[in-house]
Amino acid sequence: MSTRRPRGYRYGAWRGGPDPLAPPYDLGNAVDEIGDSVLGGSGVREALRELLRRGAEGRRGLDELRRAVRDRLRKARTAGRMDGTLEEVRELLERAVEAERRELFPDPDDAARLAEAELDALPEDTSGAVRALKDWSWRSDEGRQAYEQIQDLLRREVLDSSFASMKQALQNAGEQDMQAVKDMVADLSRLVDAHNRGEDTDQQFADFMEQHGQFFPDDPQSVEELIDSLARRAAAQERMMAGLSPEQRAELSELMAQTMEDMGLASEMAHLSDALRQARPDLPWGQRGQVPDGEQSLGLGDATSAVAELADLEALSNQLSQGYAGASLADVDEELLQRALGRSAADDLAALRQLERELERQGYLNRSGGTLELSPKAVRRLGATALRRVFAQLDATGRGEHDVADAGAAGELTGSSREWRFGDEQPLDVVRTLKNAVLRTAHEPRRDGDRQVRIAVDDFEVVETERRTGAAVALLVDLSYSMALRGTWGAAKSTAMALHSLVTTRFPQDAIEIIGFSSTAQVLRPETLAELSVDTLQGTNLQHGLMLARRFLARHRDAEPVVLVVTDGEPTAHLEDDGTPFFCWPPMPETIARTVAEVERVARSGATVNVFALDPDPGLVHFVHDLTQRAGGRVFQPDTERLGEYVVADYLRTRRGRRAR
Repeated sequence: MSTRRPRGYRYGAWRGGPDPLAPPYDLGNAVDEIGDSVLGGSGVREALRELLRRGAEGRRGLDELRRAVRDRLRKARTAGRMDGTLEEVRELLERAVEAERRELFPDPDDAARLAEAELDALPEDTSGAVRALKDWSWRSDEGRQAYEQIQDLLRREVLDSSFASMKQALQNAGEQDMQAVKDMVADLSRLVDAHNRGEDTDQQFADFMEQHGQFFPDDPQSVEELIDSLARRAAAQERMMAGLSPEQRAELSELMAQTMEDMGLASEMAHLSDALRQARPDLPWGQRGQVPDGEQSLGLGDATSAVAELADLEALSNQLSQGYAGASLADVDEELLQRALGRSAADDLAALRQLERELERQGYLNRSGGTLELSPKAVRRLGATALRRVFAQLDATGRGEHDVADAGAAGELTGSSREWRFGDEQPLDVVRTLKNAVLRTAHEPRRDGDRQVRIAVDDFEVVETERRTGAAVALLVDLSYSMALRGTWGAAKSTAMALHSLVTTRFPQDAIEIIGFSSTAQVLRPETLAELSVDTLQGTNLQHGLMLARRFLARHRDAEPVVLVVTDGEPTAHLEDDGTPFFCWPPMPETIARTVAEVERVARSGATVNVFALDPDPGLVHFVHDLTQRAGGRVFQPDTERLGEYVVADYLRTRRGRRAR
């Protein structure tokens, strides 16, 4: 009988994806920053974009990355002039012709005079002169060498403008090397054509790179990478040519065409250019754009590389700006960014992308129908953060809990006890009472068998209870456009969020309703309030807001009624008898009368109306003082920064109820 060996276990690094034991991505600061922007009046999408612009968790944001790219762009614009190849060809041509003239001058033969006449009649344009000397029988070795340098220079520069690093690869190239180039171009054309037809080109690409890989030092890993690199360079070549003067462009185009014909590549390169354009029609083919303009002359290949770098940096700058419709971080080319600014920039971009993903994955942002919204989870955090900031300003004493302690036998247990006092109706805490008696008599001598515990009056403790008062809180917030103009809207929104968080989390027995009013009034949900902007319609319809508050209080008759109004202006609108809003500035007597009548109805329901006036205008101050006197309330004129503190403190004071005040 064989014995089974016990199964062993091996431990090592986790390789099955993200570490399941890793702590969750901390989004606290990011959510708070988005919340600050939203409470300040921004939309959610704008708040997220602003966070990505600034950066987070020690990582550079899009704005800083874009500034670095713009610095690189300014340097790239001074890389050099585009006509370097043309100037070099002119210098070599002039050297060749002068050397030939020196060789012909001492010769008395008529053939020498005829040759001099032909040199005098050479076309004025460089390309025409180079073509005319193609079949010239050189007498001067120096002239022949200079002309051969022109031919070699043009071959290398023309190919280098289409294939990066070709100039170095063809240094001192022979016939065999040129044939290898022709074979590469032919095979490349077939590969791009097959890709454009939608064929499977994986094996064809592998065979191509095995045979011609020496011409592509950037080592593309797929046919898409190869085509993308070649197409970008071809588009940059067209852009470079478009940046030359018409005369320079005509001469250089003619020289390039001559060189292609001499190499037998004219038709093949034209076909390849069309195929690349078909593969990447999204590139800026033929468009005139920025080209380098510096003191140093650049050859055709280097000029194409410089223009390609400029185009890449401009595209990258535009991607990082995110200033176009439908922009997203996925648009930013990570490879371009790393090439321009290094690995650390790519890491910063990856961190921003992770931040954006985690905000949705962890349920703080919801994307629905192309719009971005705060989730209820995020809204709760916004309210909690706003409340925490308010309590940080409140005094440590005198404004805390507002429960009525020692509410008798009908109260709720608090879990603690206290010494008994004459007249207490709370239940007796038997355990604590006996414990006190035992501890008090432990040192006293006892007779054998005596197990009695003698209880004294001082040993008694009773269970502590409390009576929680319920409140119905109606917070009326002015949404008129003047709130935005005076810069008070953000504080009002933050205050409403803080009060809602306080009521729903600390005093769940209370009920709260937030009412916004401008030309008309509306009940606001926390999710709606967080993203709400001020109303561009004119009007401060406090009457309608008080009507909604009165209906809310009527649904909670057993609760202590609390009405708080945050506004920065006199009422300028009211509802007509048919329900349509009416606006007039300055306020009409009818508007004031209807508003005051609604205040008196609220006061008859047992509620006080406290007003937080955010504008020192004498007209507003006089009106709200008259209004609060009718409703038995008070007027506060806080600084905008302390609005939340005033409102929350007043709520805590008011909800204690008249019997506790």
